[in-house]
Amino acid sequence: MRKRPALRTATVPHKPRGPRRRRGGLTPWLYLAPALVVLGGLLAYPVYQLGLISLFHYTQAQVSGGEPTTFQGFGNYTELFADDQFWQVLLATLLFAAACVVSTLAVGCALAVLLTRVRAVPRLALMLAGLGAWATPAVTGSTVWLFLFDADFGPVNRVLGLGDHSWTYGRYSAFFLVLLEVVWCSFPFVMVTVYAGIRAVPAEVLEAAALDGASQWRVWRSVLAPMLRPILVVVTIQSVIWDFKVFTQIYVMTGGGGIAGQNLVLNVYAYQKAFASSQYSLGAAIGVVMLLILLAVTLVYLRLLRRQGEEL
Repeated sequence: MRKRPALRTATVPHKPRGPRRRRGGLTPWLYLAPALVVLGGLLAYPVYQLGLISLFHYTQAQVSGGEPTTFQGFGNYTELFADDQFWQVLLATLLFAAACVVSTLAVGCALAVLLTRVRAVPRLALMLAGLGAWATPAVTGSTVWLFLFDADFGPVNRVLGLGDHSWTYGRYSAFFLVLLEVVWCSFPFVMVTVYAGIRAVPAEVLEAAALDGASQWRVWRSVLAPMLRPILVVVTIQSVIWDFKVFTQIYVMTGGGGIAGQNLVLNVYAYQKAFASSQYSLGAAIGVVMLLILLAVTLVYLRLLRRQGEEL
């Protein structure tokens, strides 16, 4: 009988094991090592000291070396969480940061789309104006905005016919004034980043949407926004971190937190506790709480990026 030829079995390539695979997993960390060393040296020790001070009774007497520090454990946190003012300031900080983030994203995305519609000269002028706002120091920008809305000499009140109306006297008007300044100095980052992302979108996709009769809003909502999702996530998280820890604008424009502390946010509240009242341990506890909140936001950001990487 004729023998049938033996079937050849396909050889499946084996995944590298042992040192070679480990070497491939360590390669990214080797590239990140210099930056991690620098960041660790700049951040690890201050964060350690912040957490340590928050666990002790630390006032001006301890700073001067007159009395020894006493370990309180989580006593400072208990005192902080029992203070009604802390929860009011935390709520005000969250609402103010949310309003700043939404406004910054709206203005930045709208101007990014506008940059794609105008000619080269207006585009360059808008870019230079945005970068000028971005490069202006926070103290300088806050002082200029205070002058613009000044009750006696400000041009805004004259144009609007408001007389000697004081924008920093009322709680909500003062927050609104600070919000305008924060958006003014923050929107260029969103505008330039989103504009770069729009330029990377293939022109054929936008032409197909236009041929289908989609409006500009529909193109943004159904085409551009999904394709720019990674970029939008980045600018959103960055804006949350920056706006949550606003200090200079509030401190300069409201005179340290407004009348009777009506415009306090967590950063200014921590400054008042630590340096104005010499309760350094309470100020450190507020700093630790802010650090944990921002760390939670960062973890959400990393999770979103990982999920988007799996979907792509």
